Amino acid sequence: MADQLHQAMLNGSGANVIGDLLGRLISYTQGHFAHEEALMRQYKYGGMNAHVAEHRKLAEEVLDLQRKYAAGKLTITMEIMHFLRDWLDHHIRRSDQLVAKHIRACEGALARA
Repeated sequence: MADQLHQAMLNGSGANVIGDLLGRLISYTQGHFAHEEALMRQYKYGGMNAHVAEHRKLAEEVLDLQRKYAAGKLTITMEIMHFLRDWLDHHIRRSDQLVAKHIRACEGALARA
């Protein structure tokens, strides 16, 4: 999604793709977060409360971007590019990796038992 937005920015058509991109991002986060939270419950992830709080914050930020877009008040491209970059850097590459490491450890323990 970030690559699509960046390419549209370079082509001068960022405003044309942003509405669709935000809709897809909202849909993706809802499904991804629900699945991830179910896994955290299943594997009793100790950092679940903090991780779920991150999910809620990220979801609210996406909804806020969509509201700004709908009201014609969104600083198109750069605000969203920064949000996506920060999300990728912090949440997916750090927080989600901790969850994945925990799940792998649990599955390894089950396989050895």
